[in-house]
Amino acid sequence: MWQRIFGFLDGLLFGPAAQRAGIPGGTLRLLRYAYAVVRDLLRGEINLRAMSLVYTTLLSIIPLLAFSFAILRFFGGHRNLVPIVYEFFRPVGEPAATDLTTRVVQFANRASNGVVGSVGLALLAWTLIGTIKKVEDSFNFLWHVEQPRSFARRVAEYSALLVAGPVLVVAFIGLTQHALSSAPVQEVVRLRLPVLQGLRAAGIALAPYAMVSAFFTALYMLVPNTRVQWRAALTGAVVGGVAWAAVGKAFTGLVVYSSRLTIVYAGFAFVVAGLLWTYFGWLILLAGAQLSFYVQNPAYLRLGLQPLRLSGLELEELALKLMYVVGRAHVSGDTRWTVNRVAAELGLPGIAVALVASTFERAGLLIVTDDDELIPGRDIGHISVHEILELARSERSGHVAPREFEMPPVDRVLAGLEEARRRSCGELTLRELVEEAPRPALQLTRRQSSFR
Repeated sequence: MWQRIFGFLDGLLFGPAAQRAGIPGGTLRLLRYAYAVVRDLLRGEINLRAMSLVYTTLLSIIPLLAFSFAILRFFGGHRNLVPIVYEFFRPVGEPAATDLTTRVVQFANRASNGVVGSVGLALLAWTLIGTIKKVEDSFNFLWHVEQPRSFARRVAEYSALLVAGPVLVVAFIGLTQHALSSAPVQEVVRLRLPVLQGLRAAGIALAPYAMVSAFFTALYMLVPNTRVQWRAALTGAVVGGVAWAAVGKAFTGLVVYSSRLTIVYAGFAFVVAGLLWTYFGWLILLAGAQLSFYVQNPAYLRLGLQPLRLSGLELEELALKLMYVVGRAHVSGDTRWTVNRVAAELGLPGIAVALVASTFERAGLLIVTDDDELIPGRDIGHISVHEILELARSERSGHVAPREFEMPPVDRVLAGLEEARRRSCGELTLRELVEEAPRPALQLTRRQSSFR
């Protein structure tokens, strides 16, 4: 059933109707983003990672708050963490949120009393670094990032985040309180003008959601081990903040008006409600990250989280085109190509180009610079077209090589095909292939037939 629904929506949102100009086509193209996120949620990978992060949260919430308390004691702002903890649990209902906040803060306060300047601080930091790594792994999964941060970089960046994060949050709260108590705002309160009073009330009501959106934006930009554009991060964060508010209100109503939860779980009802809300919170956070990824990489909208599978013909065509544009830019002195630029020009997901580029980099045909630019790994006059095609064909996907078993008729056919391919390529090199075309800047067509 789901396959039929996905097939229908896929044809509608990515078919000819969505390519038309005007409001109908634009609306269908916009709906692709919502469809892609909902589709990925229904397929279960994001849900499983959200459940895993709930377990991680249970193990890390006390160490995180204890570490934050220990850091903020130096600045005298540790009490400002209490309203933040309450705001997180607020959707489970006021009594349960108050109870959970009190218990968590008490545990964290006790744990933080003896950690400053002791081995306990290092142990807490180590626990939290491992927790943030799990969050990074989830974000990297959504962003199709295969290479995590190195150990040294992870320790340095995570430690800086753990120290600076609580300080920045408390500073934000302090500045907000200072602004609300400032003379202009108090003058507005004294004058009691309806318009200004409404603006003040709206600002106070929207402040928590603005803080959630800002927090999400920072996570989406800093946690994945890749470059995230601020527009993409902000888009996912705003949608995530709105979803957080909407789901939070719906969850509050469910907890308040549902007596079954209390009947079944008795005194543990508030704990169960807290676990459920933590799960929904991680689900919203990951869904916003997925949306940010699609905003920055719209070529993945149709593929989603499914593993990429290119045919042998598509791999060979991609390999030749990749080496051709890199060699052409090298000869003509044009702007160097990046993986994302090649993917955008060919209309392919970036991971397809990245995998082929990685294969060529390991073979010494390409070099990826610190700016992610692609340059030839050796003289293009010594790179044969046959070598490029052979590398594209022989790249393994991690499976075990099949056992050698002689089948003379089949072996003769395969040997004949290989010989025909070798004769067709001859001694043609990449330089000769590049110099066959005119010298003006290369203009690639959008999606050749083999990639459709």
